[in-house]
Amino acid sequence: MLFMLACKNLPSTLQWDLSSPGDIIRLEIKLVALDAPGYPADKVRLYYRVKFGRKIILPCSPLGILRRDQDFIDGLQFVSASGVSTIDESYKLAHGKRSKCRNHANEITLNFKNSHAAGLQLVFRAYDDGVAFRYRFPERNDSLFTVTQELSGFRVPDGASAFIAPHEDASLYEPSYESYFENGIAAGMPSPTKAGWHFPALFKIKGGKYWALLTEAGLDDSYCGSHLEGNPSHNIYRIRFPEADEGNGTGDVYPKWTLPWATPWRVIIVGNSLATIVESSLVTNLSPSSKMKDTGWIEPGRVSWSWWSDNDSPMNRKKLEHFIDLAAEMGWEYSLVDANWNKMAEGSIEKLVRYAEGKNVSLILWYNSGGPHNKVMIFPRDRMNDRTRRRKEFAWLQKIGVRGVKVDFWQSDKQNIIQLYLDVLRDAADFHLMVNFHGCTIPRGWTRTFPHLMSMEGVRGAENYLFGKTYFKAAPRHNTILPFTRNVVGPMDYTPVTFSNTQYPHKTTYAHELALSVVYESGWIHFADKVSAYENLPDAPKRFLRNVPAAWDDIHFIAGTPGKMAVIARRKGKEWFVGGISGENVSETIPVPLSFLADGGYSMTLIGDGEDAKSFQNITRNVNKNEIVDVAMLPRGGFVMRIVIENKKWNMENDEWVWWFRFPVFI
Repeated sequence: MLFMLACKNLPSTLQWDLSSPGDIIRLEIKLVALDAPGYPADKVRLYYRVKFGRKIILPCSPLGILRRDQDFIDGLQFVSASGVSTIDESYKLAHGKRSKCRNHANEITLNFKNSHAAGLQLVFRAYDDGVAFRYRFPERNDSLFTVTQELSGFRVPDGASAFIAPHEDASLYEPSYESYFENGIAAGMPSPTKAGWHFPALFKIKGGKYWALLTEAGLDDSYCGSHLEGNPSHNIYRIRFPEADEGNGTGDVYPKWTLPWATPWRVIIVGNSLATIVESSLVTNLSPSSKMKDTGWIEPGRVSWSWWSDNDSPMNRKKLEHFIDLAAEMGWEYSLVDANWNKMAEGSIEKLVRYAEGKNVSLILWYNSGGPHNKVMIFPRDRMNDRTRRRKEFAWLQKIGVRGVKVDFWQSDKQNIIQLYLDVLRDAADFHLMVNFHGCTIPRGWTRTFPHLMSMEGVRGAENYLFGKTYFKAAPRHNTILPFTRNVVGPMDYTPVTFSNTQYPHKTTYAHELALSVVYESGWIHFADKVSAYENLPDAPKRFLRNVPAAWDDIHFIAGTPGKMAVIARRKGKEWFVGGISGENVSETIPVPLSFLADGGYSMTLIGDGEDAKSFQNITRNVNKNEIVDVAMLPRGGFVMRIVIENKKWNMENDEWVWWFRFPVFI
């Protein structure tokens, strides 16, 4: 009714409806003159709205796109519709929320022409956990065309709350998607930065009865990365292109490509609980499948990292050997050699690789992505931005036995930098090198297309204990917002599980820090603390860090609210790991239902807060799916669980699980 009352039903009014496979989400698209605040009543334009059942989640929101040579906003005429088709495919991920995913949606393509008879297609998909749309120019032309504006917007209802982060204004190190998320501000508030707001953006609707997360997916070489305008008039958050001064002013703001040409997907994840948001695979569903045939060399894993505790350590081979020894002792697969490693004596890296190989540990090396797009004089640089130099470097890394690279300082979402990201990924694949991006944009589904992309930063993480004056105070709340926002859209290299105090002290408990290894998902988990911090842990948390996986088979959201608490369960094989963190300044006891377990008996080890913030307590007991475990947490506390089927017993001496059948098996 509200939609119809807002529309002048002119003779040209047309409407198309699309429902998700389970008829949970409904998408309505209309070509109308819309008599509503924020819209021109005398213009016939395209709009859409999103419903959960009969409830309006996103009211009438604008569509339209402008090329430099053609207007696809006003004067559109409907030509034809494809009819509804069903997409239903399964695919596997090397790492992520789950190893096996299902891409199941209904799709419709609407064909329009403008007043000059130029063609435009709008492709819409409806999933049971959200919707997506993209524009496509279907004609063929080898000339370059330029998109100068997307009218695309997301109108959130009055009274909604936003968990959203300001997009950083360009600077020496920014944008890098490292600003704090606002903790439930009123939707429609202006951004404190000129650059606007960035993806992902989470909204609580109707007091928490519904949730919606906005982001984008399927970004390729032909487009730029987008974010949101900073002054959402009438609660309409519109697409905004990169800022002109991003990337040290290099590259064009507006994307250019030949025809045919499709934009990235504009994505709205929708649910009546936060479980839908946290568990959604919509971003990878909407991204191209991988064309890589040989992926056996791609191995997620745990990583020791020296830079956080000793910034100069990458220039000292002996110091680095201690972190390799730590990785070997803990059973972690990798050790990262960070910035300025090239200042070691010639041949040191080769010797370090040989040393690591002797410990059954592989090395990852850091690089500056610049190039002219940044001025950061941290080395090695000028090896990634040029294809000839990059491939020569990758060939050398493969030859000496390095397994991956961490490429840092990107500072732009312009098309030229998006192309550089993807070129690095393509070339790295040729030389069997895994990749981690830092100082970078957010994930947009690339881990499906390029399974050797192990993680991306794009988050204010634990390195800010070194130089973020306000971080240690904000971290408890900030940590509990990230599972519902940034980590929803892809792997997040937060560099977690730090117990030591560096420049600034922790406000979180030791158990809170331990839990980040499960609460956050990343194909490479970079354990950031110094060697002694892990060596001196009590047996139970040390054993937990030896066994926590970096790649998961499934996810189950248990409880939480952004800014207050997050409890998430993840499965690897037949084992479940649970992590819970609190952002509150009070002690609390929370119920943890184990209904995600299958039938049968299990053994649960629970490690939680001890008597104070720097101690642990742990228990082991039998549980089943019908139980609810009450867990006490200190202020800003946390806990972990490891739950295994009951016919396993722990061999303490050898620190591994032993199966027991009718006859005992001895190690």
